[in-house]
Amino acid sequence: MLVLLLAALGTYAFLESRAEWSAMHRWNRAVGDMSVVLVSFSMVIGPLARLWPVFRGAIPWRREFGIYGVLLAFIHTIIILAGWVQWDLMRIFGYEFNPAINAYVMFQHGFGLANVIGIVALVYGAVLALASSNWSQRLLGGPVWKFLQQSAYVLWMLIVIHTAYFLYLHFQDYHRNTPAPNWAQIPFAALVALIILLQFAAFLKTWRSKRPSRRNPTSWGQGTEIAEPL
Repeated sequence: MLVLLLAALGTYAFLESRAEWSAMHRWNRAVGDMSVVLVSFSMVIGPLARLWPVFRGAIPWRREFGIYGVLLAFIHTIIILAGWVQWDLMRIFGYEFNPAINAYVMFQHGFGLANVIGIVALVYGAVLALASSNWSQRLLGGPVWKFLQQSAYVLWMLIVIHTAYFLYLHFQDYHRNTPAPNWAQIPFAALVALIILLQFAAFLKTWRSKRPSRRNPTSWGQGTEIAEPL
């Protein structure tokens, strides 16, 4: 319930922050941005727990943030299909119908590629969300389930690439002057940088704790080694 409340309040805040946009673009970005925020929360809990044990109690929340982040991504997709490409599936891949030649032609290369990445991320996220249950863990077995969940980093990078295109590139085309410049460009870059920094810091801490310690020969002089404290 807390995650649902956070998702609702966050979506409303994003919606109100772009009051001058058209309704479709407001809802499209508000739901999509909140999906990114929830998935980001899911991704950041692990590194925080490794760096500071006080955050270990938050680990069970990763599942909730991830699942509802994926659900918002599905809503985001439906809004795009209904309001942007108007259920013309060729348009989602960057094609537009040209009545002069009675055929579809490639019109927006970046738009199509970014949406393909988004679709892959959506399918990937759906698999991870379906696997985020105790039943799935028992069915798959501990090692397979853990490997699947750890691949969430791949999902995160797909989301970052998909989001970055629409934040920084798509609306720079000369014929696309709406919606207005997105205020989320700098916060998004800061969020991605923060998560990468925390991941790297957690990696360094794990590496330092797991690396072999220095060893010295024992007093017996037989080449046997013992571990010394770091």
